[in-house]
Amino acid sequence: MKIQLTNPVLNLLFILGLLFTFSCGNDNNAPASSGVDYPVELTVSKSDLLNKIKGGWAGQVIGCTYGGPTEFKFNGTMIQEYTPIEWDENMMEWWYSNAPGLYDDIYMDLTFVEVIEMEGVDAPASCHAHAFANAEYKLWHANQAARYNILRGMEPPASGYWENNPHADDIDFQIEADFAGLMNPGMVNSSSEICDRVGHIMNYGDGWYGGVYVAAMYSLAFYSDDIGFIVSEALKAIPEESEFHQCIKDVIQWHGQNPDDWRSTWFEAEKKWSSDIGCPSGVFSAFNIDAKINAAYIVIGLLYGEGDFGKTVDISTRCGQDSDCNPASAGGILGTVIGYDGIPDYWKQGLDRVEDMDFKYTTISLNDAYEMSYRHALEMIRRNGGEEQDEEVKIIVEEPSPVKFERAFEGHYPVRKINFGWGGKLLEADGETDLSFDFKGKGFVIKGRSVKHDGALEDKDLLLDVFIDGALYETSAMPTSERTRKHEVAWKYNLDDGDHTVRVVLKDPEKGYGIHMHEVIIYGTPPSGL
Repeated sequence: MKIQLTNPVLNLLFILGLLFTFSCGNDNNAPASSGVDYPVELTVSKSDLLNKIKGGWAGQVIGCTYGGPTEFKFNGTMIQEYTPIEWDENMMEWWYSNAPGLYDDIYMDLTFVEVIEMEGVDAPASCHAHAFANAEYKLWHANQAARYNILRGMEPPASGYWENNPHADDIDFQIEADFAGLMNPGMVNSSSEICDRVGHIMNYGDGWYGGVYVAAMYSLAFYSDDIGFIVSEALKAIPEESEFHQCIKDVIQWHGQNPDDWRSTWFEAEKKWSSDIGCPSGVFSAFNIDAKINAAYIVIGLLYGEGDFGKTVDISTRCGQDSDCNPASAGGILGTVIGYDGIPDYWKQGLDRVEDMDFKYTTISLNDAYEMSYRHALEMIRRNGGEEQDEEVKIIVEEPSPVKFERAFEGHYPVRKINFGWGGKLLEADGETDLSFDFKGKGFVIKGRSVKHDGALEDKDLLLDVFIDGALYETSAMPTSERTRKHEVAWKYNLDDGDHTVRVVLKDPEKGYGIHMHEVIIYGTPPSGL
């Protein structure tokens, strides 16, 4: 359609109308334009590429080690400046040797790296799922719930879906997605595709977005050294309607309003985003392993750290909660920006002592991880339109695209907690073998686990019948093994909102074994406005 106006007055009115339309039509919730004319051809020397990959892995280990002593010791409160956090040349070697479980976020990463090394970059989700489900290391939260699901025959993405996994919004994939960004330098959308396959093994919705976002920041760290650009541009990979996107957007905005005081942004984030409705360990508790609030702590460290490695990991640590994983992510992202050689010697002290040491439960060391991710990155560069030359690579940097929208626990809100008295309730052969409770609502989670005692040495799978409103809902296997345990006793969401009765019965009780139940979380409909 062609519009031609010859009257000067009409011309003026038409122009004013267009200006009004553009002004009123501006979406204040949309991400600001980055000003980058995508796609961008980026040329990087192979030595710089490897240096950045090494910086990413090393930064994770340093940040994780630094925050290790404070992990979940400061919940719902920041770590004050007068509280010392020690650092010296012996720290990393001590943790490697004496408490290697600290590095769960790294050896979980390496499980997926090893699958890619053996099966190729197109390895399906099932390969990754069975590798981590059958690994010897202990797991918690979304990872453990997914392991149980997979070992019982439930494949991804069902294993991470919120109705099957009460921890779907937890931090798990967020702390394990580093590998996806490190093997996709500048290629956020390619990173997101790998995150889709791997992240839905154990997470869904905001829990999955945490990994997508962290991986996107790693990917962009190869392209830009502007921290503000990295945290904002990576957010394009997350759907705007998600709470995860809104939380991180708020943090960026609060930093802009008060760029000299990270505590002010921390307080704003606590006021608006610290309510956890999913994780059974965090509901009605100061403990919070929700992905978005812990991602906020990563971003607070990055933005207020202003490119200073020590300041970045220290601030992310002092935000509290998961205060080893958050500085690990922040340190890894910044380590990728500045490269291994750019990490100050003070923070690398002792690193040389552990780089050849295999992480617990693996046959992979940091030096191995450097080389494996470097090989995977070269392959992804070639696959995505780039070129590998003798001394350098050409990378095609594309604009980040949002992944699909998901939301866990929609329509659910914690309304009540049922306690089973001091010490909880134990179903066992020498005592009661069934328990019932009534509630009004639309969902429940029974917290607890199977136990063995009285000298019982052999691990067994106990069986529990779960009845809802008189009908058998499931017969649940409850392993006493720490590695294969069921993280919660039983749960059900999306019931009709009303009165319900739940009864659990221990089948074939055996002396020395039982099921210990702590409490029940009841879900109802969210209050209006939430």
